[in-house]
Amino acid sequence: MSTTLENPPVATPPSTTRRAVRATVAGARHRRGPGRWLVLAAVVLVALAVLSPMVIMLLNAVKSPAEYSQNGPLSLPTELYLDGLVNFWTRVDFPVKLWNSFFISAVVSVVACLLSLLNAYAIGVGRIKGRMWVVLLFLLANMLPQEALIYPLFDMARQVGLSNSQWSVIIIFTAIQSAFGTYLLASVLGTFPPALLEAAALDGAGRWRTLWQVVFPIVRPTLMVLMIFFFIWTWNEFFIPLVMLTTNDTQTIPIALASLQGDRMMDAPTTNAGALVSLLPALIFFLIFQRTLTRGVTAGAVK
Repeated sequence: MSTTLENPPVATPPSTTRRAVRATVAGARHRRGPGRWLVLAAVVLVALAVLSPMVIMLLNAVKSPAEYSQNGPLSLPTELYLDGLVNFWTRVDFPVKLWNSFFISAVVSVVACLLSLLNAYAIGVGRIKGRMWVVLLFLLANMLPQEALIYPLFDMARQVGLSNSQWSVIIIFTAIQSAFGTYLLASVLGTFPPALLEAAALDGAGRWRTLWQVVFPIVRPTLMVLMIFFFIWTWNEFFIPLVMLTTNDTQTIPIALASLQGDRMMDAPTTNAGALVSLLPALIFFLIFQRTLTRGVTAGAVK
C-alpha cells in the first residue's frame, strides 16, 4: 500500500516579502497621481506663511537700529547685533517676568483642570438637578468680555487685599478657564458608559473612588489637552494682568513687551529681540508636550 505525499509549500524568503511590500507601496503612491504633490505644495506654502513672521523677527532682532532704519525690516543683517537682546534682558528684568508668567500659568492650568473635573463629574455623572441650565451658565460665562469684568474684579481684589498680587490674577483666570473646562468635560462625561459606573458601584466604590479610579483614567487625555491649552492661554493674556499687576516685580512677559513701546519712538531691534525671547518658553513648552497633545486629541476621537 503506497502513499503519495504532496510537495510541501516553499517558504518565501523574508527579503522577497519585503521587496514585494515595497513595490506594492510604491505602486500605490504612484497611482495617487499628481494630487498628492499639490497637497504637499500647499502644506509647504502654509508652513512658510506661518514661519515667515518668526524669520522676520529673528532677522530684525540681530539688526542694529541704524541698519533697520536704512534698509528696512526685510533686509538681511550685515553684522550680528546683540545689544537689543541685552537691552531687553536688563531693561525689563526678564528672569523675574519669566518666573511670574510661568508661576501664574502653571498654577492656573493645574487648578483649573482640577476644578473642571470636579464640576463636570457632578454635572455629567452625578446628574444634578437643572443640569442643562448649569451647563448653559458656564457657557455664558465664557462669552462675557474681559472689558466688562475688569472693574468689578479690580475693586473686589482691592477690597480683599489682593491688589497688585499675582494671586488675584490666578484666581480670575482659574475661574475663567475652569468655566470652559467644565462646559467641555460636562459634555464628555454626560455620555460616560453607565456600565462602568454600575460595575464600580457593585464593587463597593463610592463617588470619590469612582471619580479617581474609573472616571479620571478615561478622561485623563482630555485633561492633559486642557492643561496645555490653559497654560498657553494664560501665558499670552495681557489685559487683565496689565490692570491687576502694577509693579515690575509682579508683572508678566506680555506686559514687559508692551513697556518697550513708547509714545513717540520704538526700538525695533530691542522689541523684536524681546518678542523672540518671550516666545521661546511657550514654544519649548508646546514642543515638550506635543506628543501628549496629539495623544489626547487622538484618544478623544477613539471611543
